[in-house]
Amino acid sequence: MSDISRRDLVVSAAGAAVLGLSGPLAVIPHANAQTKMSQGFFKYSIGDVKCTALYDGIWKKKHDDKFIRNASLDETKEALKAGGLTTEFVPIEFSQTVIEAGGKTILIDTGTGGQLAPTAGKMMANLAAAGIDAKKIDTILISHFHPDHIFGLMAKDTNEQIFPDAEILVPEAEYKFWTDPATFAALPERRKGLFKRIGATFPNWKNLSQFSGEKELVAGIHSLPVHGHTPGHTAFHISSGDKQLIVMGDTANLPALFVKHPGWHAVFDNDPQLAQTNRVKLFDRAVADGAVIAGYHFGFPNAGTMAKDGKGFAFNAYSG
Repeated sequence: MSDISRRDLVVSAAGAAVLGLSGPLAVIPHANAQTKMSQGFFKYSIGDVKCTALYDGIWKKKHDDKFIRNASLDETKEALKAGGLTTEFVPIEFSQTVIEAGGKTILIDTGTGGQLAPTAGKMMANLAAAGIDAKKIDTILISHFHPDHIFGLMAKDTNEQIFPDAEILVPEAEYKFWTDPATFAALPERRKGLFKRIGATFPNWKNLSQFSGEKELVAGIHSLPVHGHTPGHTAFHISSGDKQLIVMGDTANLPALFVKHPGWHAVFDNDPQLAQTNRVKLFDRAVADGAVIAGYHFGFPNAGTMAKDGKGFAFNAYSG
């Protein structure tokens, strides 16, 4: 049974005009969104599949005129304001997804592990609050190797595994990139620590294996290569009957910026043009198939639907 309800949605034609949408946009009232963020988790269903969004926290990123390669700082602030967000900083939130199906519990990405920002690192506490035993997670799927997606796998000082009994599946292309000595030589100094940490952990973990291409990783869950953000960046497609969910990882960052403007290039993207191409393809697929989507940095709750909006798209978050 789905926990999704539309009763708390506010539909505003005036707000849609401000955002440049062709029609009214459904948004979650601020107080309701704050309540869900405080709760720390949000449950919904895709057919017979139980899904839980987990809130790991927020990075209040200072403004930087290089954050979006092909948009100015003023344009960035204007887009944030139009999306109803603060313009004091870039509010980058982190949300993970848990899938419960076929007697298995699958975690998709693992958060910051409290090792990146003082206002993030809440995933484990919110996992427990949602009634999910971390020790009973069967499989962990990793979209890519950026710190906010993998540091939740390892303890801060010792690199000890947080999920030693879970099967960890990672994209082969991503693994090869981050363990290739040529990558290390080409990385800026600030990224070399990440390379070293990956090399000190992943190759030694017997419960970690690689996958490639588009394939079924767990019953009902397929990998979707959407490279560009990183060399092996991967989304995950979950199906149950005629219902679909696409867990998009970092296919796009904040909706107000990169969903509304899918052609904007974030500084985080390894191959900006490829990232844009795959972003638009995946958005188009979500719209055409009527799939629910979950975006890692889409705010909380991170699940909802996508609609076409002129040259861009609009994300309508679930409420309930």
